[in-house]
Amino acid sequence: MVGVKQPIPGVVYPPAERLRAYLAAGELPEIGLAEALCRSFATHAARPALHSPEGSITYAELDSITDRLAAAFWSLGLQPLDRVLFQCGNSKELVYALVGCLKAGLIPVCTLPSHREREISYLGNHTEARAHIVHDDDPKFDLIDFAQTMRAEISSMRHIISLRGQPRPGISRLEDLAASQNAATAHHAVRELPRDPFQAGIFQLSGGTTSIPKVIPRMANDYLFNMQRTAQWLGYGPSDTLFMPMPMIHNACMICFLGPALISGAAFAIPRDMTPAAWGEVFNAHRPTFIGLIRALLPRLEAMLDEGHASISSVRAFWSPDGARVFREKFHRPTYAMFGMSEGLNMYTKATDPDEIIDTCVGRPISSCDEVRLVEPGTNREVGFDEPGELTCRGPYTLSGYYNAPERNLEAFTPDGFYRSGDLMIKRQINGETIYAFAGRAKDIVSRGHEKVNCEELEHALSTHPAVADCAIVGMPDPRLGERICAYIVAKPGQTAPTVAQLADYLRTYGLAKFKWPERIEDVPSLNLTKVGKLDKAAMRQDIAQKLAAEAANP
Repeated sequence: MVGVKQPIPGVVYPPAERLRAYLAAGELPEIGLAEALCRSFATHAARPALHSPEGSITYAELDSITDRLAAAFWSLGLQPLDRVLFQCGNSKELVYALVGCLKAGLIPVCTLPSHREREISYLGNHTEARAHIVHDDDPKFDLIDFAQTMRAEISSMRHIISLRGQPRPGISRLEDLAASQNAATAHHAVRELPRDPFQAGIFQLSGGTTSIPKVIPRMANDYLFNMQRTAQWLGYGPSDTLFMPMPMIHNACMICFLGPALISGAAFAIPRDMTPAAWGEVFNAHRPTFIGLIRALLPRLEAMLDEGHASISSVRAFWSPDGARVFREKFHRPTYAMFGMSEGLNMYTKATDPDEIIDTCVGRPISSCDEVRLVEPGTNREVGFDEPGELTCRGPYTLSGYYNAPERNLEAFTPDGFYRSGDLMIKRQINGETIYAFAGRAKDIVSRGHEKVNCEELEHALSTHPAVADCAIVGMPDPRLGERICAYIVAKPGQTAPTVAQLADYLRTYGLAKFKWPERIEDVPSLNLTKVGKLDKAAMRQDIAQKLAAEAANP
């Protein structure tokens, strides 16, 4: 029988007939991510898996540590399919905890260190998380104290586990957990655990269009397939060292760099921080062969080079979802443009593509079973070539529904199961092949660097401020991040709109992640409306763009 054996309430699984078609086409593996990692770790045992500031870790060492952690998680009373909140910065310990959970059959919930009370309390309760893994070495914010506060807010929460931490009462330290288990016994137990490749393997988060980010169940075999196909497309192999300094818990890093590295025997390099000097240490010691960066991080790479910290002589290629042309022209290396989303679908250019494609397009889907339709926004009418349309898609690694969100799923999927992405694309015919170009977003979000900020969520938060009568959030152009956050605010009678600093203080207390805070306030008597009385965000985006241009011309 094809399909999941023990469905989790709230998880939407792909129809069996589609799964059979994907399996028959060889576009979906019959094993899951944990099995693939175990096989890779055994095959590449002597090779380096991770390069970190504390030293390098071989695949054999990583295998043993993560086996022991899986057994230790069971010893705490955690059971397969229990959910575990991850709120950790980049480190080798993050990889240990993540792979340990996968081996134990636990489901990681990929939150961010910057998330605060609103996001974590909601996500913890929504997923019924039983453990919360946090790092304990952040000089700016005590995540252990935060997790203890959240434990009282999340009814299902039982355990807090620290990474890189000092002993604290009631907190399990990752290193102590690993040391508590016998390696041989743990190794055997991990490989004896029954596994279902069609079961949810990881919960990623969506930028979303409503309220707090939605939870995306990625299946154990579809997440593996996504990584396998990326590794094949980009040509990763055991001789490669991959460098991608964005959050490792983000889908982009996990699908395009960390995961593909671990299943293909490549090494993944982790800098001690985001400074050019720290990057230089990595390049001098480990000579990365492949770099993944968004355009906003280009100045740091340039500073690494300009300040003489290191060279990129070892680099054979770049990956960038928003700056392929810049990287190609500046560094004269093959560069892969791409489009991806946590919900699934990935598109890539090829190293052999003409510059026209690399510079202006995002490529084509990575699976022959990916189905793409571009439709007129708000309808199901399919558009033709060279006409912008909303990207809708389904395929072997695209979700079939958000977790426990039936109302959102009715909006987000067509009757025949195509996911409405909210992204606008144009399909072009180039050299006889259909190639896609990104054309903007239909979703009400601000794309700030690698973060997607849900405008409605932030507007709801601002509306609770005692001086705010009405508000609207739009993206304003930024040469480094792509967009920053601008708030148009109508103050209550007799009051003035809060300043950026005042709103920061308010939203800190409110419990909203810092990357969502407005960076500019426009105090207006009323919000722009269309002729039919709807909010006219296009006019506001045009207004702020013109103001920024005028300010730049007359500093």
